[in-house]
Amino acid sequence: MDNDATIGPRWRLLKLAATAALALMSLRIIKGEVPRVVSDHGLWDFGAFVASGRAAAAGLDPYGIYPPLTPHVVFPGFESWNPNLNPPISALLFQTFDIFEPVQSLRIWWMISIASYVAALLLLLRRYSGGLELPLLAIWAFALAGFWDTLYLGQIYMPFVLLAVVGWLRLEKGDGILAGIMIGLLISMKPNFAVWPVLLFLAGHRLPALVSVATAAVIAAIPLVVFGPQIYVDWLRLVASDGERAVFLTNASFAGLAARAGLPAAGTVLAALLLLGLAGWAFFRHPPVIVVSGFALLASLLASPLGWIHYTLFLLPVLLHHWQRPWAWLAAAALVIPVPVILGYFGAPRLNQLTAGSIYAWALVLMLIGLITAELKQQAAPTQEAFLR
Repeated sequence: MDNDATIGPRWRLLKLAATAALALMSLRIIKGEVPRVVSDHGLWDFGAFVASGRAAAAGLDPYGIYPPLTPHVVFPGFESWNPNLNPPISALLFQTFDIFEPVQSLRIWWMISIASYVAALLLLLRRYSGGLELPLLAIWAFALAGFWDTLYLGQIYMPFVLLAVVGWLRLEKGDGILAGIMIGLLISMKPNFAVWPVLLFLAGHRLPALVSVATAAVIAAIPLVVFGPQIYVDWLRLVASDGERAVFLTNASFAGLAARAGLPAAGTVLAALLLLGLAGWAFFRHPPVIVVSGFALLASLLASPLGWIHYTLFLLPVLLHHWQRPWAWLAAAALVIPVPVILGYFGAPRLNQLTAGSIYAWALVLMLIGLITAELKQQAAPTQEAFLR
């Protein structure tokens, strides 16, 4: 990674100006998002989690639909129930959401989520920023669409963002055991991030990969003991039947882009090509651990059937690691566009949904191109040095 010690003063000034512009835009977005989130808008996804935990405690299917707690989403040309889609360990964790009255539990969960996000940001900004740029980046991070929509829906992402950040930073320090535990805890609730340990293993970073898989396996065994194997059958059946939601505009994965283009099979092909290409690159090139991790986090979203905007919070380490690159600023600007703006494209012509309505997905594609370009330049550098000698 280039840093301020290796780039010229004009470029540092340009970087600061871009960060300041993002911060100014972000302040206006934050002003509009606060009243939307704190309004009395219902429980949304948090209601589905309460219903799942309540059903599990009563011996019922935690992946069933239980109105009125399970949310029902209706937009022009789109309608879907949103049950709990998290792995079976969630059936135990979500029972804690029913200790208090649901609205009170949601407020408590908001405090836990915000505290987790603040901790993750402090760790990242201490590592990757300083001076005037630090508060500007903090303002931008608190304007991210994934942050506000996570709070609005009562989703569970932010404590797992903290796990990912700690894992990333410990990998950078060479602490494979603690990093592996953090990554294992992450994939135990968000299995699409299993791409991370797989690529680490293929690239030769075996210790964190093996520790993460062992951690996730231990956690996965707990619901088997408590509920029996049927709960995994119920979960896999629900996940397999959930493909219709890929078209939803806040799905930033290849599957979402392909579904909105009317070519759903193309999403599967693109995801497979990306994963196979990264696997071959990791195995033959043995890239550094942070380079592998950046591609792994991004591929975990792009190759997932459902890469919601909330998952883009996990890309904070990648963006800040590459903050000296203009593509990071452009992606950062796209990812603060509020979710209601994007949802306004429901019912619009297909081309509009595929372009402006898919801005989150295109931001991830831009990041992929940027990471590939940076890696190609890194690979070319030794050859150029040898030629000059």
